[in-house]
Amino acid sequence: MQHEAKRLPTPRRDPGDLMRYNGSATTARRISVPTLATIAGVVAIVYFAQSVFLPLAIAMLLTFALSPLATWLRKLGVPNLPAVLIVVTVAFALVCLFVLVVATQLTTLASNLPTFQANIISKVEALRNASSDTSLLRRLSNMIAAINAEVGARDTSALARDVVLPLKVEVIEQQGIIGMVQSLVLPLVSPIATTGLVIVVVVFMLLERTELRDRFIKLVGSDDLHRTTQVLQEAGRRVGRYLLIQLTVNIIYAVPIGVGLWLIGVPNALLWGLLTLVLRFVPYIGSILSAAFPLFLAFAVSPGWEAILWTLALFGVVELVTSNVIEPWLYGSRTGVSPLAIIVSAIFWTWLWGPMGLILSTPLTVCLVVLGRHIPQFELFDILFGDEPVLAPHARLYQRLLAGDVLEATSRADEALEDMYIGEYYRDVGIPALLIAHHDKRRGVLTHEQEDRLIFVAEAMVADLAEIAETDAAEKEEEEEEKHGEGFSVLCMGGRTDLDDVSALMLAQTMKAEGATAAHNPHNDLPLARFRNIGADQYDCLVLSYVDPSPSRASLLHIRRIKQAAPHLRVGVAIWEMPKDAQNRADARTGDAFTIAEAKLQEARDIGADFAVKSFEDLMRETFKKDTPRTIAPVHSHIRRGAFRTAR
Repeated sequence: MQHEAKRLPTPRRDPGDLMRYNGSATTARRISVPTLATIAGVVAIVYFAQSVFLPLAIAMLLTFALSPLATWLRKLGVPNLPAVLIVVTVAFALVCLFVLVVATQLTTLASNLPTFQANIISKVEALRNASSDTSLLRRLSNMIAAINAEVGARDTSALARDVVLPLKVEVIEQQGIIGMVQSLVLPLVSPIATTGLVIVVVVFMLLERTELRDRFIKLVGSDDLHRTTQVLQEAGRRVGRYLLIQLTVNIIYAVPIGVGLWLIGVPNALLWGLLTLVLRFVPYIGSILSAAFPLFLAFAVSPGWEAILWTLALFGVVELVTSNVIEPWLYGSRTGVSPLAIIVSAIFWTWLWGPMGLILSTPLTVCLVVLGRHIPQFELFDILFGDEPVLAPHARLYQRLLAGDVLEATSRADEALEDMYIGEYYRDVGIPALLIAHHDKRRGVLTHEQEDRLIFVAEAMVADLAEIAETDAAEKEEEEEEKHGEGFSVLCMGGRTDLDDVSALMLAQTMKAEGATAAHNPHNDLPLARFRNIGADQYDCLVLSYVDPSPSRASLLHIRRIKQAAPHLRVGVAIWEMPKDAQNRADARTGDAFTIAEAKLQEARDIGADFAVKSFEDLMRETFKKDTPRTIAPVHSHIRRGAFRTAR
């Protein structure tokens, strides 16, 4: 793009302005060395004291899951203590029954494993014989057979020569009673003691859940009861809903798996159905793990290949139906954690607490995200793990324009335009992004190279969206919606800078979507010598667009010159103000940086503008009016000469 206007000197950066732009010094720097040190210290404590924190975490999550049931019994008139005891007893009785059934099935499976050996050997031999001489499988089979034959031959020859083979010698120390207790009894007692501790903690948490809530409110901050209460309610609702829905989905998944494996003939179908129910609590890989064991058994027990194919088809169909029908239907609201964060948290909690950490990873991360969403001290977790965009749409577009990414800027615009008209997109996203660019330019943080790249990408994006503007106009015509611009011819021009030119280009495209005949010219065509050559006679209205919230009087004086050169034109001024919802976002807290003073709009009217507005809605309403243009008194040259002679 050719820039004919001379650039103004770059103003010095104002630190106070930077603070206003970010909202506060704290939000400008969310990650600091003390914060990282604190997180590292907490992780170290949780890692080395996992024997303490792991039962507490399990108890806390079980409390979240069982609390709605205890509250329901309380509403039925059951006293608090009996209600808690009933809920806990039923819950842990079901868990014990589950463990007993799994243990019984595992015992039966272990006793039947030797009977599967013949089928496995026959299938391996069939694969080896069916493969060609040059195949990799054939070579591997021959290599294993040769090694086994060589080892067997050496052992046989050694025995034939009466060679005494070396024996492995182990020194067994005599253990006392204490050592025997530690090696035999403690490994059995430890899980039982941990389970009992979890049960006791769950009971007391349920009994004193209101007291614990009050203590947490006091700890976090009793000055903001509304926010703290919201944290507790949302954390309990999200975690409880996640556990309940995940359990429901897993049951729906496990029942057809168990029945299907029983019909196929896979041994211990009940065991694999129950393990599938548990393993699907593991994010992403749970379904794969639950399918691996039944597939191996189908390979082992069946002389043919039908059982393997049927088992594979069973898991594939159930997984497709569950993932695409059941889960989207039941998960009406999301957990609040992004998919990538679920994977990262699974890796982290597995490293921290092992297999139990993998199962607990998603509920624990949900709690951290809820804390970060409502408590500023924990905002880091919401930014890192939350599923909501951390940047407003206009700020995200500005970042893509700065990066010079035409493809992503256009693709995100296409996604947004699936749910809104192009004028709404420019009103809520496009123009606000230009306002941030102008604000950064005024603060001196936007370099000339960045500005040139931003303008180039923005113009390319608008050009790519031209077809959508025509589609919007056609859709409005088909749906018989009112197109306010039909019969109007509008010229949109930038007021003073290249950013103003981009805003005028967006405005012209919006006018076309409203059915008007619209064109765009850069601000370099505003001087009279050039303005007379752009064919202003063919337009009904001219709009000057400014992203500067306080344009200079010199730039507004173009209104008077246009009026003198084309008195038939209605001339309007749009000084864009950031929409209120964008100003309320945390990344757009800039004080009064994007607020338009009414005095500046009145100044444009006093100079001669037919209208001066600061919003899209007002501009569309004023542009498409069939009012008579205002006339302004010409400034006669003899008055200036007379004034000169008087002064002399």
